[in-house]
Amino acid sequence: MQNTRETIKKYNIQLTKSLGQNFLTDFNVVKKIVNTADVGQEDVVIEVGPGIGTMTLELAKRAKKVIAIEIDKRLIPALEDNLSGFSNVQIINMDIMKADINAITSEYDSSNIKVVANLPYYITTPIIMKFLEEDTKADMMVFMIQKEVARRIVAGPGTKDYGALSVAVQYYSKPEKAFDVPPHCFIPQPDVDSAVIKLIINKEPPVKLLDKGMFFKTVKCSFAQRRKTLINALYNTGGLNKSKEEIKEILKSMGVDENTRGEMLSIQQFAMLSNLLYESSL
Repeated sequence: MQNTRETIKKYNIQLTKSLGQNFLTDFNVVKKIVNTADVGQEDVVIEVGPGIGTMTLELAKRAKKVIAIEIDKRLIPALEDNLSGFSNVQIINMDIMKADINAITSEYDSSNIKVVANLPYYITTPIIMKFLEEDTKADMMVFMIQKEVARRIVAGPGTKDYGALSVAVQYYSKPEKAFDVPPHCFIPQPDVDSAVIKLIINKEPPVKLLDKGMFFKTVKCSFAQRRKTLINALYNTGGLNKSKEEIKEILKSMGVDENTRGEMLSIQQFAMLSNLLYESSL
């Protein structure tokens, strides 16, 4: 493993706070992340934000192919130099939010595609949701993210961390937190603790929906005003065009108390609620 400090000095790399650049320096953490992703000889790995290639090196040793997507062009020379000994690494200088992941992976078998990334904290959720919503062919994703966000992703109904992000990620995958990573494992040290999560992508959604758009709109409205009851949250947020009485009747038909808050509903109950709201709009 290359010395991160020496590489930064050698290439005179000025880390950019706006890009959320915190480079991993602990090789044990790197190995634990790659082990969590269970990377093997047949796997094609998409790595987001490889930086100077600290984790890319370990991925390249184990995977069939590594596609490293890095937004910062200043890091490309160091990345290319550090990975020059590997013919199975493709480096792409691009903003991941503008990338067509399916086009990039079109030639590979979907059952062997994995995503591994140390994500910048300022854009964690948009990147995760991009991979999930665009129906990329990956069957597993492993992300290092802010510990607080990891708690929200894996949270269940009735907990303070449970919210729209929990429901959205759990609609597309089965998330689990793998382990925590303290700030001293990075250069520069972030102000928060980090955690590694693993998402096993659902081959089929866990619930049957009449309208996917209505489902996510219902979830978003339900958590928009957490302190309010579900009836008031759904009515006040707008977009559903339902009276309080209509919402009350729908909840009653589900056996849900009218004073219930959104955080108490499971993903199955949200599916039932959105289906009933959709049917009543026809």
